[in-house]
Amino acid sequence: MKLLLTSAGINNTSIDSALVGLLGKPIAESSALCIPTASYAMGGPVPAWRMITGRSSTPLCELGWKSLGVLELTALPSIDEEHWLPTVRETDALLVGGGDVFYLGYWMRQSGLADLVPSLREAVWVGVSGGSMVVGAAIGEYFEGWKPPTGGDCALAMVDFSLFPHLDDENMPGFSMAGAEEWAAGLPGPGYAIDDQTAVKVTGGTVEVVSEGHWKLFAR
Repeated sequence: MKLLLTSAGINNTSIDSALVGLLGKPIAESSALCIPTASYAMGGPVPAWRMITGRSSTPLCELGWKSLGVLELTALPSIDEEHWLPTVRETDALLVGGGDVFYLGYWMRQSGLADLVPSLREAVWVGVSGGSMVVGAAIGEYFEGWKPPTGGDCALAMVDFSLFPHLDDENMPGFSMAGAEEWAAGLPGPGYAIDDQTAVKVTGGTVEVVSEGHWKLFAR
């Protein structure tokens, strides 16, 4: 699966161009499914509604997709696969919203979507904040949140690096460069700290930073 891991959505020309390049066609000709699950454990139903309706501060659903659906991970274990699996296999992009990354990782596994994702070779995973962090090799002990009953870090290890979003956001004191350095010191491997004008693009095993802001790679 191709990945576009953002801190704050498709919010500048460079990140928008990267998304179109990964899709291989205009957004207006592409289908997408949005995944608001992470928001329920961090903010509740209102952030989920804002994401779905395109009223959030992290643009995803409002980009002018040809078709758009909602994939709620907590519902999937209770319904037959025939009601959702074909649509997931056919979609061009999964729009994975932010929120509690531990809750998201847990439900990615419980829903079966984590096992399915490797087979979606042509689709694009478009993450925001927690929706980007969850694909990493580790989330890291620096972050706290919802406690999964199964324990563990909840990272999906779809890539061999980790991600620290919202770097130097003045409204988020814990996301300073000093915080990123503390986070990186506890990682088992490399990590990228990115600000809200930056994304990490992954395709065919190649990692590229797309930025109109600032970022830092913590190599190990």
